[in-house]
Amino acid sequence: MRKLVIVNGPNNNMYGIRNKGQYGNQLYADLIAELIEYGKTLGFEVEAFQANGEGEIIDYFQKIYFEAEAKGEKIPMVLNPGAFTHYSYAIMDALESVHTFVPAIEVHMSNIHGRDDFRHKSVTAAECIGQISGMGKTSYKMAMSAFKQIIEDGLL
Repeated sequence: MRKLVIVNGPNNNMYGIRNKGQYGNQLYADLIAELIEYGKTLGFEVEAFQANGEGEIIDYFQKIYFEAEAKGEKIPMVLNPGAFTHYSYAIMDALESVHTFVPAIEVHMSNIHGRDDFRHKSVTAAECIGQISGMGKTSYKMAMSAFKQIIEDGLL
């Protein structure tokens, strides 16, 4: 099975607790378990990572980069940077540094373009191959399915 990583930024571990109108009732651990199972149906071994700090996320990107480089095989990443989406140039730079071996699709459960004005801009999306938002947990599944198709098409 090919490895795929799911990376979640600050407060995403509070799914099922925080703002249920935006993020639903499903607890974070249950969502991750569901995504791991979904990944198996697509032929992926899914590894999930969540952190509330920029440095931890950047360290994880670099760890996955060096793992992929050593294997000589790209590791796709489904990324929900949380609030870092809108202002973290450090995460944007880290994505740029690793994208040759760790291509990312940015996801958001809520429609960031239909919320507060500051949420309309994503500084991290520029270093991703695409962005999916507003589809709840299906945003993650759509990104995973997109990576499967991209791999099947020989583009990754």
